[in-house]
Amino acid sequence: MSYQCPLCHQPLLLTRQQWRCENNHQFDCAKEGYVNLMPVQYKRSKEPGDSPEMMQSRRAFLDSGHYQSLQQRVSELLEKYLPENADSLLDIGCGEGYYTAAVEERLSKRRNLNIYGLDVAKIAVRYGAKRYPSVSFCVASSHRLPFADKSLAGVLRIYAPCKAEELARVTKSQGIVLTVTPGPRHLYQLKELIYQNIHLHPLKTEQLAGFELITDESLSYSMKLDGVQACHLLQMTPFAWRATETVRKELANKALFECETDFILRVYQCLR
Repeated sequence: MSYQCPLCHQPLLLTRQQWRCENNHQFDCAKEGYVNLMPVQYKRSKEPGDSPEMMQSRRAFLDSGHYQSLQQRVSELLEKYLPENADSLLDIGCGEGYYTAAVEERLSKRRNLNIYGLDVAKIAVRYGAKRYPSVSFCVASSHRLPFADKSLAGVLRIYAPCKAEELARVTKSQGIVLTVTPGPRHLYQLKELIYQNIHLHPLKTEQLAGFELITDESLSYSMKLDGVQACHLLQMTPFAWRATETVRKELANKALFECETDFILRVYQCLR
């Protein structure tokens, strides 16, 4: 399996560090090993995706191990529910590859899988490709996945936007999609510092057209963070845009900051 051209949707073939389709659209491989499949006309900004500061904070926080339980559970669910003959898996919105690489390490012990990581942020993909050479990384839009119809045995979508129609297009019949979304109490204590009134939205099961929900579970636990870790957590979330300088200083000076996690994990199977 290979990528498809984001311009004409024909298969891309790799020749001398360059991906090329039959219509002669060309995409060079970066020295780090990834390929940029994001045509300039699809960009909404000069550098779409997370900022370098947001990426660095996320990397530092994830490396501290506080989301390791989620990383492990994601890998377990993919190992359990991926079809036996699965040959490919895509991580949409992979960032720097924290979950992608863990999944690749676990699944490659028993399966021969091509693992792909996709993100719109080039700086994150560059970092991931350099750190995890066993994963195939690309810069691309999650709304226009550069993969052929019915070509992927599995898709991992952690927080990333992607419409059900596009997921159904690229996922093989009986293939799976694993989604991770925030539950009502996710990072509640962080929200308390920023917002005056917090509304706990009722939990709703996302319906994916063309898919059947086969398992639905939550993962919740409390994290004990120091001030530096708490600031990294804030900076990697959208809450950072609303946080005042006073809130940032208060968080940085905390010797201990306890904060809840609340993840919802769902596995869907493609019916067509």
